[in-house]
Amino acid sequence: MPIALLALAIGAFGIGTTEFVIMGLLPQVASDFGVSVPTAGLLVTGYGLGVMLGAPIMTLLGTKMSRKNMLMLLMALFVAGNLVSAFAPVFGVMLAGRILASFTHGAFFGIGSVVAAELVAPEKKARAIALMFTGLTVANVVGVPLGTFIGQSAGWRVTFVLVAALGVLGLAGVAKLVPDLPKPEGVSLRHELGAFRNVQVVLAMAMTVLGFGGVFAAITYIAPMMTDVAGYADSSITWLLVLFGAGMVVGNLIGGRYADRALMPMLFSALGSLAAVLALFTLTAHSRPAAAVTVFLIGALGFATVPPLQKRVLDQASGAPTLASAVNIGAFNLGNALSAWLGGIVIAAGLGYTAPNLVGAALTGSALVLAVVSASLDRRRGGHGRAGRGRVVADSRGHERPSLAGRH
Repeated sequence: MPIALLALAIGAFGIGTTEFVIMGLLPQVASDFGVSVPTAGLLVTGYGLGVMLGAPIMTLLGTKMSRKNMLMLLMALFVAGNLVSAFAPVFGVMLAGRILASFTHGAFFGIGSVVAAELVAPEKKARAIALMFTGLTVANVVGVPLGTFIGQSAGWRVTFVLVAALGVLGLAGVAKLVPDLPKPEGVSLRHELGAFRNVQVVLAMAMTVLGFGGVFAAITYIAPMMTDVAGYADSSITWLLVLFGAGMVVGNLIGGRYADRALMPMLFSALGSLAAVLALFTLTAHSRPAAAVTVFLIGALGFATVPPLQKRVLDQASGAPTLASAVNIGAFNLGNALSAWLGGIVIAAGLGYTAPNLVGAALTGSALVLAVVSASLDRRRGGHGRAGRGRVVADSRGHERPSLAGRH
């Protein structure tokens, strides 16, 4: 695998750290600014909304730039956003810094996925995408716990300064290691938008929203579930989240490897298994050992869907994949927000802290149904989508044409 993927992974590590580390630092931030913890929670909500809005906006703004230059610009904005947060004099300024940093998230992973896929042979594209996303998964195992510890020990501002330093390292890595790949000829904004007229692109994004969303239905409420139902101490939540992150790392690498061999069968297996494990979590949550194993499996199976889902979008929009790839990253965050909201509804209805697990199982099961429908459309059109052959994409007028991506 090209060493340029290391630069993308470093950027992904910084982005993953800044996204999640704030959750462990909310009490300190709230105390420093004299606001309530729920108000400080806007730093999480604002970031998520920024990812969804920023992905298409930043990608469209970058259509006139090379992908390498756009990645460098995104990392520069990421550094600026985290420095604004680190030195914010008032809460509103910190919120603005979080939103600025979040605008780089979707576009970086979207454009980075396209670049990663172009750096390798067609049969290794999913693995290349997975290696970039390894930075995000490792952030949950190393970056977030370490950043939380530093923030609690030396102050939360120090954490954001260090995250900004990670951004500088990622920027330098992109500048030094990522080749300046030429832009595809004939691809314009109309081509990028035209990809969304392909029903397979829309189905892939719907699978992203529902499939990975099922994970966050359960994980959003893991703290009360593990303390009130499983009987863990509050201090154990950090290590359970590390276990979840370790599962993400393993699942991401497995998903990338097997998606290159058989993408849709990999999706069927991962989504079906994830739905079953989420449903089973309503039972295993009552046992500490079983709950710990289940948390790991949810992380592994959940992130095993990420490389194949991202590659599915790239395959189906291969004529003009950049915008679709970035919007699909926003779809992950949309799924997270939707599932967390639905999980809160069933808890508020008095169904207990394990009820969101069934919500997650239903969402992921719905994604599996969509995957079956999508594969059926492939077979009906005679394009099974193996190794970049026989795929159908939409041109700028929405007419479908066979893709030549992956042929040499």
